[in-house]
Amino acid sequence: MPDARETSDARETSDARETLAPKPQDGAARTGSRTGSRTGPAGDTGRSGHTGRTGRPRLTSRAEILAAARRLIDRDGWEKLTIRRLAAELGIGATTLYHHIRSKDELLVLLLNHHVDQIAHPQLPDDPRDRVVAAATALHDALADWPWAAEILTADGFVGLLDASALWMVEAVVAGAEDCGCTPDQAVDVFRDLWYYTVGEILVRAHSARRPAEGTHPAPRGASFSDLDATQVPRLAAIGDRWPELAARDTYPRGLRAFADALLPHAPPTAPRTTD
Repeated sequence: MPDARETSDARETSDARETLAPKPQDGAARTGSRTGSRTGPAGDTGRSGHTGRTGRPRLTSRAEILAAARRLIDRDGWEKLTIRRLAAELGIGATTLYHHIRSKDELLVLLLNHHVDQIAHPQLPDDPRDRVVAAATALHDALADWPWAAEILTADGFVGLLDASALWMVEAVVAGAEDCGCTPDQAVDVFRDLWYYTVGEILVRAHSARRPAEGTHPAPRGASFSDLDATQVPRLAAIGDRWPELAARDTYPRGLRAFADALLPHAPPTAPRTTD
C-alpha cells in the first residue's frame, strides 16, 4: 500500500492541475465579452469580408518591399535609405520589416539582383575577344543606371553576393578570356582588372555629377588649368579651360577595348567549350 506522504503528494498535484486548468464557462464568457460587440447573427463580423481585427494589412510580398526601397532611393538617394525609413514608407513597424530583411546591406543586394534580373541578355558575339568586351559593357550599362549599386560591389567577394541568374555577365567574361587562351586563373584576373576599370569609371562619374549639386566639390582652382605656370607644366597649361570638356567625353568603350586587347592573349582564339 502507498504510504500517506505519497497519497498526499498525489492529491496536491491533482488539486494544482484543477486550479491551473481554465474553466470553460469563464473562457466562453470572456470570449463573448470580447467579440460580442463586433459579431452579429451567424458569425457576422460587422464588416463585409473582414474579421474584427483593425489596423494595416500584413506585409507578405518581398516585391512590395523592393518597390518601396526603389522609390526611396530614386527620391532621396541610397545613402539615406534605412530600415526605419523603409518601414515608414510601407506603413509598418521596423520590427515587422526585420522579419523580411535582416539589414540594409541585404536589402541593397536584393535590389541589385532584382535589377540585374530585369536586364535583357544581349546576343553575345562569337569572337571571344568581342564577347568579353560586350559582356563588360553590359555590366557597365547595368550599373550606370544605378551607380549606388557599384558602391556595394567595391569589395572583393561581391560575386558571391549575386544570384546565379545575375552571374551571366561574369561567366561571359571568364569564358571569353579562356577561349582567347587564358588559363582559368588568368581569366579571373582579366575579369577583376576589367571590373576595377568599370566600377571606377561609374563611381567617378556619379560622384562628379553629385558633388556640385551638394556643394561639396573641392575646387581650389575650379575646373580650369588656365592659371597654371606654363614653364612648369606646359602641356596642362596648353589644355587650359578645355579640360572639363575633354573630361566629360565618354571614353569608356575605347578604354575597355584597350584593356581587353592588352590583357587577352593574341594567339588565335580557341573554339568555345560546350557543356553536354
